[in-house]
Amino acid sequence: MRALLAGVLLAVTAACGGRQVNVETAPKASAEVTLRFTNNDNSAVNVYVLNNGTYLFLNQVAANTTEDLPVAGISAGTQVRLKATRTDGSKTYTSDPMALNASTPWKVP
Repeated sequence: MRALLAGVLLAVTAACGGRQVNVETAPKASAEVTLRFTNNDNSAVNVYVLNNGTYLFLNQVAANTTEDLPVAGISAGTQVRLKATRTDGSKTYTSDPMALNASTPWKVP
C-alpha cells in the first residue's frame, strides 16, 4: 500500500512540477477623452466624473494649476457630471450635465 501511495505521489509531483508560467501586465487602455481641468481655488481638489450613478476618481489637482486628466472607460459623447472637492472637504464644485469629448475643458471656481 505504501509503495502504491509513493508511486502516485511521485507521478503527481512529476506531472505538476517544472512548468514554466509566463505572466505579463496587460497594456493600459488609452483614454478616449481628456478633461482639461483648471483649479483656480486656493486649495487642492480631488476631481471626479459622475457616470451612471458612479463616481470615478480622476486625480488630485494642486491649487492654481491646470492639468490634462485622462478619463478611461468613458466613451466620447457620454453625458456626465464633473465634481471637484477640496481635499479638506470644505467645498465642492459640481458641473452641469455635459458630454465628454476628446478634450473637454472645466474650471473651478
